[in-house]
This record gives sequence, structure tokens and C-alpha cells, in this order.
Amino acid sequence: MVDECHLLWGDVTGYVWGKTKERIEIPILNARTRQTYYGAVDYLTGEVLVKGFPKGNSEHTIAFLNYLQQQSPNQQLVLIWDGAPYHRSEELRVYLNQVNADKPEAEWQIRCIAFAPNAPEQNPIEDIWLQAKTYVRQHYYRCETFAQVKQLFVQFLQSYTFDFPKLRRYG
Repeated sequence: MVDECHLLWGDVTGYVWGKTKERIEIPILNARTRQTYYGAVDYLTGEVLVKGFPKGNSEHTIAFLNYLQQQSPNQQLVLIWDGAPYHRSEELRVYLNQVNADKPEAEWQIRCIAFAPNAPEQNPIEDIWLQAKTYVRQHYYRCETFAQVKQLFVQFLQSYTFDFPKLRRYG
């Protein structure tokens, strides 16, 4: 399952508890600082492959697919993802035609299957993004810079094997 996640510097702020009628301030140096991550979870192993890009678009989607192929050489990839415009773009169709090189569908190197429109609850990686952001929020005290937030986010994703019922739904 593949999806993109947008991590914001403001994601480290969440609920803060304090004494009644006491204002608690959390400094945010640049609320617009942003990092887009492409991620894929292997439903067989529960492992997540993640790679950062400046934004989600056709160019970066193709670069991520190349990355996935490098991580799993000589294996067919079946991607289940949402209907983001860059998942359906002409550039992506051209790329897939080149990769699959007029082979029969059973021999395609990359096959893409779309989730139902407007149904993020179907995609298990959405739950993984939430777990990673929750982890960052729980450990915000470690982060003085956005670079540290990004490092904490990726570290969580790369060090954890995910296993929950929604992930097994597609096995």
C-alpha cells in the first residue's frame, strides 16, 4: 500500500495540559516548514519503505517507484493506492508503459490498483502515518528543530514492523 504524508513543523504540537487558567506557550519557529514523504508498506512483512521529497507530484511519484524497484529488484510490484491526480497522470502512464514494456499484464513489473475514491480509511498506511505522527507528538521534547522532527518520524517508521487487522485485509 502506497501513500504520501505531509509532515509539518506544527505536527509536534498537539494537546497540552496545564494548570487551570494558566497559558502555556509552545514556540513554533516556522509553522510552514514542511516535508512530504512517500511511503509503502509491505503487507507480507509489515515493513515500511519511506523516502522524502519536496512535494507530491508525478515526478516524485515516479522517483519513488524507481526507489521501490531498487529495493526489490527482479520482483513484481503491486501497488494499492489512492486516486491522487499524480497517481493517474499522463507522465505516470508513460512511465508504466515503459517499465512494463508491452508485456502481458501477468508479467508487468509494476501494477497499480486504486482504492475506492475518497476512502482513506481503506489504506493501512494512513494508520501508519498516524502512528508515526503520534510518536513524534509524544516525544516532541526531543525536538528543537524541524530536522530533528523529520529524523524522529523516519526513525520510528524504519524501526517498527507493523501488524494490524487492516493490513491483513489485502493479503
